[in-house]
Amino acid sequence: MQDGSTFLASLDRVEEGLAVLLIREDESVRFTLPLSLLPADVREGDILEISIRRDVAATAEARRRVAERIERLRGRGKE
Repeated sequence: MQDGSTFLASLDRVEEGLAVLLIREDESVRFTLPLSLLPADVREGDILEISIRRDVAATAEARRRVAERIERLRGRGKE
């Protein structure tokens, strides 16, 4: 089981502070990111290595906080 993914994308263009990226394996697949998330010296046509990984600990903590909030809200309804 893989808990991360790495792929290549090319910077197609920049529009209103958003970087339009094309997946190298299938350039019909595109996505946008804020330009501020990319390296400062990135230019149109550059190929970028993108890595995505799950943060298991942060996910568990977020779920715990949501569960606590739901319990507090349920407790308020009983008053």
